[in-house]
Amino acid sequence: MPAEPRSDGRIVIVGASLAGLRAAETLRDEGFRGELTLVGEEPHPPYDRPPLTKQVLLGRVRADDVGLPRRRAVEAHWKLGVRASGLDPDGKKVLLANGEHLPFDRLLIATGTRARPWPDADAARLDGVFTVRTRDDASRLAERFDAGPRRVLVIGAGFTGSEIASVCRERGIEVTVAERGPAPLVGALGGALGTFAARLQRAHGVDLRCGVTVTALKGDGGRLTGAEFSDGSRIDADVAVIALGAVRNTEWLADSGLAAGPRGVACDAGCRAFDMYGIVTDDIFVAGDVARFPHPLFEYQMLSLEHWGNAVAQAEVAAHNMISAGPHRRPHLAVPVFWSSQFGLNIKSVGVPTFSDQVVLAQGSPEEGRLVAVYGYRGRVTAAVSVNRAKWLEHYRRMIETAAPFPPGPGAADGPEPAAPVPSDVPDPKVLSHGPTVALTGHLPDRRLTLVRPGG
Repeated sequence: MPAEPRSDGRIVIVGASLAGLRAAETLRDEGFRGELTLVGEEPHPPYDRPPLTKQVLLGRVRADDVGLPRRRAVEAHWKLGVRASGLDPDGKKVLLANGEHLPFDRLLIATGTRARPWPDADAARLDGVFTVRTRDDASRLAERFDAGPRRVLVIGAGFTGSEIASVCRERGIEVTVAERGPAPLVGALGGALGTFAARLQRAHGVDLRCGVTVTALKGDGGRLTGAEFSDGSRIDADVAVIALGAVRNTEWLADSGLAAGPRGVACDAGCRAFDMYGIVTDDIFVAGDVARFPHPLFEYQMLSLEHWGNAVAQAEVAAHNMISAGPHRRPHLAVPVFWSSQFGLNIKSVGVPTFSDQVVLAQGSPEEGRLVAVYGYRGRVTAAVSVNRAKWLEHYRRMIETAAPFPPGPGAADGPEPAAPVPSDVPDPKVLSHGPTVALTGHLPDRRLTLVRPGG
């Protein structure tokens, strides 16, 4: 006879944000009746992060009003404003910074990420230097934008940095963007769309500086006054936003014996954490931005995703598997989806653009400001990115899921003859000043392939 769901016992969820909340709701939906505890380092109940760099910084929504809607009551013990400081997997206890020990039968790690700080701690403390990750971060920066700074410096041109630059221009604030790589968004979308993003920013009045680093933030009397660049130039600025990517919150697991490190916590496709020897655990699960997991559509490479939709889907799978017997567990195989709004455009992606060697412009054009770029690896479709043309992404999602041939045939493009594929120019993350939103923690496939170039 099939085993019954494990509906009793004690479950602890460390991380009281999107993944933690959705996991708690799923546990209750699927019949878990035991003791449920959620631990969160921030004092606030779970809230939505994407609006922070969009509506909140534009002044359209208050940071206090971005709470996540609850699907149902979760009947949990909430421990907010307290940090998890350690894990004893043998004794099955989570250690909290306030000295408390939380016993568990099953544990979900959903500690997510934090903003990567400016490396010079003294400069990072200057009045006018900000990161944006939390509700409080966004509230403070929105207040500074309301005060009308003369110039904002954004360090890093990934999605977060680009969205903040867009907010500045929409507010009429002068902004300089510094990016160590060759173009904005290149770490997430590759060189072709990076070139498009660079033209877009400059057309909106952004002082975009690529191929340079900020060597020093300068201050006077404790206030930011400007910055110096690696090319010898300098600017005056009274606000600097550090958009250097994310740091995964794994330090509290350093002595736990789990496979946890700077790239996240490794787990199997069923969200069960690996120990440091690669042996899967049966009572510790992982979900959200902090997880590293294998995906069969991308040659079982370990993926780390900073995507809203992935956090929800993975949390639901993890919760289901925490209370299900082996034969009833299911894998997390969702195709990654991401979106961003900037400079009047809606950018959406499906799949993993960085898992590619070629890209083809299948629909539209940069001149129109409406396009679909399709990415391929070894002759099959692996991703698609739309600009103001999102209705096509479901079509390309099916192509990714079925390993459809690349380049896509004429029926998937605007004209009878699709454009010729070009190299996707996915850079080595080491040349960027920010991390991609999808990190392939195995090899970079484009390093060892012969690329087909136009006319070649």
